[in-house]
Amino acid sequence: MTHNVTATIDESRVEAFAGKVVQEAGGALNAALVVIGDRLGLWRAMGDGEPVTSQLAARTGTHERYVREWLGAQAAGGYVTYEPDGDSYTLPPEEAPCRVC
Repeated sequence: MTHNVTATIDESRVEAFAGKVVQEAGGALNAALVVIGDRLGLWRAMGDGEPVTSQLAARTGTHERYVREWLGAQAAGGYVTYEPDGDSYTLPPEEAPCRVC
């Protein structure tokens, strides 16, 4: 015997769940970038709270292109603040103790 059950789908719950999945996946992917930032000394170099641009690469002896990509990802994740006027990034002073190892 077969039963056809038609469930009513709450679209707001579907959207909320999809948002949760995306947020969790983004957090998991960014975890690796947080570790990379630690190992390369990027967080420590930003610990003074001063805005940085390409000089972060010079401070840490890393490639500028990769540092810019890393900074963009950190800004997208809310880990650093992007200032479009100066095209610079800042590690908020309230967060520095949690990031600077």
